[in-house]
Parts: sequence; C-alpha cells; structure tokens
Amino acid sequence: MSKLKLGLPKGSLQESTFELFKRAGMKIYVGSRSYFPICEDDELEIMLIRSQEMARYVQDGLFDAGLTGYDWILETESKVKEVCELRYAKTGFRPVRWVIAVPKDSPIRSVKDLKGKTVATELVNVVKRYLASKGVKATVEFSWGGDGGQGGESRGRDR
Repeated sequence: MSKLKLGLPKGSLQESTFELFKRAGMKIYVGSRSYFPICEDDELEIMLIRSQEMARYVQDGLFDAGLTGYDWILETESKVKEVCELRYAKTGFRPVRWVIAVPKDSPIRSVKDLKGKTVATELVNVVKRYLASKGVKATVEFSWGGDGGQGGESRGRDR
C-alpha cells in the first residue's frame, strides 16, 4: 500500500501543527532531534522540514502535500495547489499579518517613504514585488528574521 508523503513545518510552527492534527483526532509523536514523526495513521509518511522549503518540495514531488504559509508559496513562486487555508500560528489559532513597522518617531509614515531605503526581510521576492507595485525603489536584502529563520519579520532602515 502506498503512503501519503506529508511535509509538516519544523521549528516555531511544529507544536501548533501537532495541536491542529490532535484536534482532528490524529496524534503525532516526534523525538526532540528527529525529522521523522510517528503518527497513529499508518497511511501517512511524515517528515518535518522548514516552512520556507515546503512549497518547492511539494512542487518537485518530494511530498504529496505539505503545510506552509501562503507567504512562502508566493516567495518561492512554486506551482502548487492550495487545498485550504488553515488559520493558525505558533502562538495560537488566529490569522497572521505581515506589516512594515517603524519606531513611533520615525519620519516614515507610508510605504512611499521607503524610497531609497534598505528593507531587510525573509520574503525578498514578495517585498520587491510589493514595492514595485507601489512605485517605490528601495534596496531589499535578506534577513533571517527575529527567531532564527523560523518566522518572519521585515525591517526598514537607512543606509
């Protein structure tokens, strides 16, 4: 019998993902250093990988399905089909939004004020496309984010 190869996010979303499956009646167990969880459903073959890589692995056929953020599908421009939207995050079951945040006393008040600035983000391609759609020319560089690359944040700064 063929098993469904399922990719689940390792890192900050791991426990929330396991909780989501638990609510659906499926318990998943994994050792602290393992990438291969055990599930009560013997028709599933599960592997934990970084969310950032999931869409590409599904696109390339390494997994039959995977859980990842829509942001990573957009960032990698992967050709995959979104089956459903799951609203959960590492801190609970609620939607997550990406925002541009600046200090209160910053002269930056809108995206237009980022012209000529440098923006550091994990979603380089998404941010470049967004800025271009607003007619803003800025330098966009990669940043690992605030939690070691397992979640996202964007920062703008002067150079």
